[in-house]
Amino acid sequence: MDVRKGKDMQGIPWNVMPTTRDKYRQSRLQGYANFENVPNSGRLSEKECMPAEKGQLYYEFQHSTRSVKPTIRHFQLRNLVWATTRHDVYLMSNFSVLHWSAMTYKKQEVINLQGHVTPCEKHHRNHYEGFYQTPVSTLAVKHNLLVTGGFHGEIICKFLDRQGVSYCCKTTNDDDGITNSLEIFEKPSGSLHFLASNNDCGLRDFDMEKFRICNHFHFAWPVNHTSLSPDGKLAAIVGDSPDGLLIDANSGKTVHKLHGHLDYSFASAWNPDGRTFATGNQDKTCRVWDVRNLSRSVVVLGGNIGAVRSIRYTPDGKFMAMTEPADFIHIFDVESGYSRKQELDFFGEIAGISFSPDTEALFVGVHDRFFNCCLLQFSRRRFYSYLDSTL
Repeated sequence: MDVRKGKDMQGIPWNVMPTTRDKYRQSRLQGYANFENVPNSGRLSEKECMPAEKGQLYYEFQHSTRSVKPTIRHFQLRNLVWATTRHDVYLMSNFSVLHWSAMTYKKQEVINLQGHVTPCEKHHRNHYEGFYQTPVSTLAVKHNLLVTGGFHGEIICKFLDRQGVSYCCKTTNDDDGITNSLEIFEKPSGSLHFLASNNDCGLRDFDMEKFRICNHFHFAWPVNHTSLSPDGKLAAIVGDSPDGLLIDANSGKTVHKLHGHLDYSFASAWNPDGRTFATGNQDKTCRVWDVRNLSRSVVVLGGNIGAVRSIRYTPDGKFMAMTEPADFIHIFDVESGYSRKQELDFFGEIAGISFSPDTEALFVGVHDRFFNCCLLQFSRRRFYSYLDSTL
């Protein structure tokens, strides 16, 4: 109600600020420095981007809280917010994994990584010494499993319905062994697995039924993000290379190379239709690919100020959210061929985004030293035109 009456959704008191919101927005657009590994990649990619019609309203602002403060440990890794229901959100806040209830507006600490974390279950190759003061680079929560990845290959696994931590391990002793992304999934057999993408050029498949690594694939460059196709047969791999890969998820063999991006990629996601997937790059673009013809991307989508750090499809495949490092999230209408979009406009670095499994909620973690950190909640806007006939 406050926002509809004109109040800022982040609670920023523009009426007492030395500048207006519009002027500050313009200064951010002009002054935000996009990080590039390949110089001028963002400028060179602009000409390929397809313009999208703005002004749509697919998700409507619902609530903002400063009770939880999302934080970012690595400026290129932004997968630190996960919703398991429309009411339950997990996120990183400094050394704490927090649970936030959008129903009761209460938070609870799930794991405190500031001190000594050790596993309380006995499993083969469990790292019983545990880890001390572990900074988290990436997080994933799905199927009642919570997994954190650290800067030195640390993996910590907790089942949400069990007391304590179940499994700890160190994926690599490489000096540059940061865990860049995690993907939790179920095998057709029903067994629970997750993929860990690491900076040591490795992709590891963990079997959480047997608590072991069942596959270890090695690539020519650090793997920044991996996403698995809905049927589990293919995986999109992106990393410190302008080219991405589509691989066989069981053998690790390359099915096709993806050419088009100009810089390093840090995001990927599959459309639930299983035919298309998207990749996000520091060249400020998101490319959508079709597995039936991978010679070139289907469409190239551009942002406003920076790299595409995170991509999420709604579970029904109707919308795709493309996240810049700060200030902007673009929600595209997939059925329109990505030609229409809603643009979420706020201020702050984005720690992560997540749609709820029922698609009814979208959560955005915002980390900002100037305006404070907050968690934004949006609700899907529904159109019930069939009810008009009863009025």
